[in-house]
Amino acid sequence: MIEKEIINFERTVIVGIVTQNQDEEKLNEYLDELDFLTFTAGGEVIKRFSQKMDKPNPKTFVGTGKLEEIASYIKENNISTIIFDDELTPSQQKNITKIFDIKVLDRTNLILDIFAQRAQTSYARTQVELAQCIYLLPRLSGMWTHLERQRGGIGMRGPGETEIETDRRIVRDRIALLKDKIKAIDKQMATQRSNRGAMVRVALVGYTNVGKSTLMNAVGKSDVFVENKLFATLDTTVRKTVIKNLPFLLSDTVGFIRKLPTQLIDSFKSTLDEVREADLLLHVVDISHPEFEHHIESVNQILKDIKSDDKPTIMVFNKIDAYKPAYLAEDDLMTEREPKHYSLEEWKKTWMNNVGEKNALFISATDKLNFEEFREKVYEAVREIHITRFPYNKFLYPEYSEAVEKDEA
Repeated sequence: MIEKEIINFERTVIVGIVTQNQDEEKLNEYLDELDFLTFTAGGEVIKRFSQKMDKPNPKTFVGTGKLEEIASYIKENNISTIIFDDELTPSQQKNITKIFDIKVLDRTNLILDIFAQRAQTSYARTQVELAQCIYLLPRLSGMWTHLERQRGGIGMRGPGETEIETDRRIVRDRIALLKDKIKAIDKQMATQRSNRGAMVRVALVGYTNVGKSTLMNAVGKSDVFVENKLFATLDTTVRKTVIKNLPFLLSDTVGFIRKLPTQLIDSFKSTLDEVREADLLLHVVDISHPEFEHHIESVNQILKDIKSDDKPTIMVFNKIDAYKPAYLAEDDLMTEREPKHYSLEEWKKTWMNNVGEKNALFISATDKLNFEEFREKVYEAVREIHITRFPYNKFLYPEYSEAVEKDEA
């Protein structure tokens, strides 16, 4: 008899707040995403908690009454982990851990944990460990709070605060070591990129779980790992791809996410260099996701942060096979028609129409819908860059080369 694998999910509650800068609708979007992040990390969200506040409580993030409500629920329902939607300060994390006496995480910690699970190569593991150490350093004192309730006894005698200082020194030394290691690998990767010659570089960018790796596999005939979870791909994969007679380099990069920890942006500098050095970006969007417009904004902001927002870009609206507009009855005169009710054709007539015919595509990477159109438009964009780089290639551009020769004559 074959025994089935039993997956024990951690029972978790998640917490967020409604503020002046984040209304209830926006909070629900973030909590939906936090729920998916928790599932990806191996947890099961049992309940969500939210509170309206002008700003987070500087000591405990949420108010005293909400803390008591959460504490009561945790005890009654055997909850092992509580996750907050925003990054907690070291003091907030320390105070909350004292109150609940269970595992306390924030969004940043959760994302770092997922990255640690997903890191496959030595380089990715080094990048993630660096980000974790940078996050951990100011929070070390909070990790010793369990000693405050266990004074005395075997193994509990010692220098106390000196122990924390020792740990801080160890972590600082580790950070310096990891940074040196990453610098050495960065030099190797920079050399690899320079050795690729003058080939046109195309980078797939986009929010996490929008289908970049699936598209990479379909176009480049690669075998990049694909899974319907967040951050399935951490390591940048580069493949030589040929459309018609035109070769170029196609890279699959790590997915972006709202509230992306700054530690990760710093640690994954070399991975993001693939985006910085690309000649053309394919911005992949999951059009079936109800918040895809916000995803586009988040990706554009990160591209701006890494100074790559001025590159030629083709918007690739993926997963059209899964797109389903919210139902609205024709005789429903009370409900205002919103973008969520738009059909694909109606979407194409909105701001997407201003993107330009050459720079907007609607495909399904899984079912390969409109795939020939996708290949043709990518070919044209790459060819345009290629012509400026190799204007005398008579084999690829006979008509252009002849025109150049006539002008020079």
